[in-house]
Amino acid sequence: MFVKTLSALLATAAVLGAPAVQAATEINFGLISTDTSTALRDRWQPVLDDMSKATGLTIKPFFASDYAGVIEGMRFNKVQVAWFGNAGAVKAVDLSNGEVFARTTYANGDPGYWSVMIAPKDSAIKSVDDVVKNPKAYTYGMGDPNSTSGYLVPNFYLWIANKIDPRKDFKASRSANHEANLMAVLNKQVDFAVCNTETLQLYNDQNAAKGKKWEDGVRVLWKSPIIPTDPIVRRKDLPEDVKKKIADFLFNYGKTPEQQAKLAKLSFGKFEPSSNKQLLVIRQLGLAGDKAKLEGDTVTPDAEKKAKLAEIDSKLAALDAEIKANK
Repeated sequence: MFVKTLSALLATAAVLGAPAVQAATEINFGLISTDTSTALRDRWQPVLDDMSKATGLTIKPFFASDYAGVIEGMRFNKVQVAWFGNAGAVKAVDLSNGEVFARTTYANGDPGYWSVMIAPKDSAIKSVDDVVKNPKAYTYGMGDPNSTSGYLVPNFYLWIANKIDPRKDFKASRSANHEANLMAVLNKQVDFAVCNTETLQLYNDQNAAKGKKWEDGVRVLWKSPIIPTDPIVRRKDLPEDVKKKIADFLFNYGKTPEQQAKLAKLSFGKFEPSSNKQLLVIRQLGLAGDKAKLEGDTVTPDAEKKAKLAEIDSKLAALDAEIKANK
């Protein structure tokens, strides 16, 4: 409902002729809803304040209730730069005139992060097989539909692979951000949920003074293949001088202990240059999921189904060739 309302409001603004990039002096920086808006603001605001001082631009955080709200915000030029997961970045590039220009890194040297399936530590669920054998017995906390680690990756590796529809085949399922899913497992509000290693580490960092760790109450049932670190996306039509100011800031940030401490609150190391090529493997996963779903479709006429499968195979072959060329 929120996204539909937001879309209507933004569309109206576009028709009325909203100024391009707010005269290129104000930048709305979109923050995907991995956590509450208050928590995100607390962690991101010090970095955005430093960005404002260094660039001379007014950098404002932009929050939405879900990932789609930030994608829509960029589409209608209410968001000019944004932190996305890889799956959300694909949508922003395809639908919102976006381009990947930077990516996050980790201070601990990890080249990426992982999606995880978690359950209460004392749960009778010991493995993915336990869930697959009797899905109707369990309540599931899934991620945002535009989340890489919360939806795309577990959907491909767990549910499509086991011919399970997470919206229909469990006793109940609900969609929430990573922090909410972790807390739901800790508080035994769901039988199991998806989360990611970023959120698990962040929980430990935030609760270190209390001596609390996620390991005290959570069991990891499954860990995905590695996922590339998060991209930073900008609108392609930003003025070149604005693009340069923001890029120069990001790629030079994190050199002082003070800056490193601010990034540490985000579980980040330095920012590095990137491009849309970062999304190629994620696109493969999405298409492979579409193919599996179509192959199991018993409603679409055979001729139409055959044509759609051929189109997907063609796109997968092109992506495979591009990935090999970029290795």
